[in-house]
Amino acid sequence: MDTSVAREQPDNVATNREMKWNSDLAAEMLRILDVPYIAINPGASYRGFEDSLVNYLGNRGPQMLVCLHEDHVVSIAHGYAKVTGKPMACALHSNVGLMHGLMGIFNAWCDRVPMIVVGATGPVEFEKRRPWIDWIHTCKDQGAMLRHFTKWDDEPRSSQGIVQAFLKASQMTRDLPQAPVYVCLDAGLQEQAIGANVALPDPRRYAPASPPAGADDDIAAAVQAVAKAKHPVILFGRGSRAQDDWDRRVALAELSGAAVITSLRERALFPTAHRLHAGPPIDGLTAAATDTLAAADVIVSLDWVDLNGLFQEMAGRGKPLKATIIHVSLDVALHNGWSLDHFGIPPVDIQIKADADAVVGQILKGLRDLRREAPKAEIKVVAADRPATGGELTYFDIEVALAEERGAQQFTIAHLPLVWSGSVYDYREPLDFLGHDGGAGLAAGPGITIGAALALKDSGRPVISVIGDGDFMQGATALWTAAHYRIPALFIIANNASNFNDEIHQNVMASLRDRPRENRWIGQRLSDPELDMVKISEGQGVEATGPLTSRDALRAAIKQGLAAVRDGRPFLIDVRIARPELPKASAQGRIGR
Repeated sequence: MDTSVAREQPDNVATNREMKWNSDLAAEMLRILDVPYIAINPGASYRGFEDSLVNYLGNRGPQMLVCLHEDHVVSIAHGYAKVTGKPMACALHSNVGLMHGLMGIFNAWCDRVPMIVVGATGPVEFEKRRPWIDWIHTCKDQGAMLRHFTKWDDEPRSSQGIVQAFLKASQMTRDLPQAPVYVCLDAGLQEQAIGANVALPDPRRYAPASPPAGADDDIAAAVQAVAKAKHPVILFGRGSRAQDDWDRRVALAELSGAAVITSLRERALFPTAHRLHAGPPIDGLTAAATDTLAAADVIVSLDWVDLNGLFQEMAGRGKPLKATIIHVSLDVALHNGWSLDHFGIPPVDIQIKADADAVVGQILKGLRDLRREAPKAEIKVVAADRPATGGELTYFDIEVALAEERGAQQFTIAHLPLVWSGSVYDYREPLDFLGHDGGAGLAAGPGITIGAALALKDSGRPVISVIGDGDFMQGATALWTAAHYRIPALFIIANNASNFNDEIHQNVMASLRDRPRENRWIGQRLSDPELDMVKISEGQGVEATGPLTSRDALRAAIKQGLAAVRDGRPFLIDVRIARPELPKASAQGRIGR
């Protein structure tokens, strides 16, 4: 079975493939920097660059992936990076295409993934602009539109500047902490001949630095605190996909006897069925996580996202923490005054500015040097309650069906709703779950799924996503790219015919203001007419089934969909799920997203 990505072959192989134009130079830089794909929505501002990708590079290394919307251009690159930890490229046309793609870039920024965004403007030179269109598509300092949520940007003005821009972009986006970068190519410069004395660099000499480790004194203090703790807790937040790092995390938990908490918003970092894992991964505090944290005398936060928010939740439950806090993160390097994705400043006792996985290795070595033996006693953690089944289908029915079908197989879950229970479907390996979309911007789910499937196309691991109907509809036309390039993925649409998260918020508002809660559906429901997910999918060349309303039909559809994916084809399942009845809300507690 051939699962390779389909590629448009040039109809006429160019005989003139000498690197002559500045756009050729930009394309060549992506090639030597080992960027395999560039997602693109065509635009005149980089017509020279597109010609170079096709007629100079022959549409390979990188290969173009055509998308129907700039949102998908970015989200596919996002999904690819979530699997590989390496950047894809994506191209956004002038100011208008960039504005379309901004939300996706913000998602990728919040998710701390690498990505090389290639943009274009101009021509910058006055006399080269065509009437009207080149004027409205030219901006001064176009990078200002996304500078607050990218790691670095540049707008080169010469051939040598193009070389330097792509070298710096590659180095910056791959270096920790990772985040998107932006290179804006002047349309006029692209179409000029390459200047004299421009040499291609050896990319090996411009690689990012090794992940920074913790200072000796800080590590020694952390080792002593963990070694003396009676009830240590480890919070695993962000981390690498490497199996060696996964194994070291498990070894650290077992050697220290620490209870482990992981996040539903982040990637799989630890086996969730392990005896030390305190209940399923959390979004908000669960009973298991609350009890575990309340008993802790040492808490080791390994790049946990919004640590201060976790502490606030504990205080709100009348259980302020008394533990020694060790916080390990490099994330402060990306914090700025525009975006509040840095969250509140947590109170900590040992602050370690280093790569979390590097510090895991250091603390593990320190404990082993103490000749510490792993605790013999079983760690008692509170088991999570499993939601009841019966009647209409729910998210939990999808989780149960996937867990039953997986068995001992390897699946990769690329996207999940934050209402996922996690009590049945365990994470066993680093690629079992890729995390949330970072910035909670809708429309990302389909593209992220396709990008992940692109990265895993030869792995034998089916890529599966569970996506809400509102998220799917905003990103639905990403499916055409999956069909066109034969990128296999299973899309399960949890369809409650509503923007139900906002029904929750409207229920809260009506409750607090003593107004009719029965009106919460107005402006939120996606019905009259019903959305036909199957037709939307099949109209783009993706097989589909549904709407499904029974558990037997759901299980059969998952088998059918996985068979298609294993045969190299994308597949969609429309699952009709219940909208739960909402009680009268109080001013306290979590009220949805």
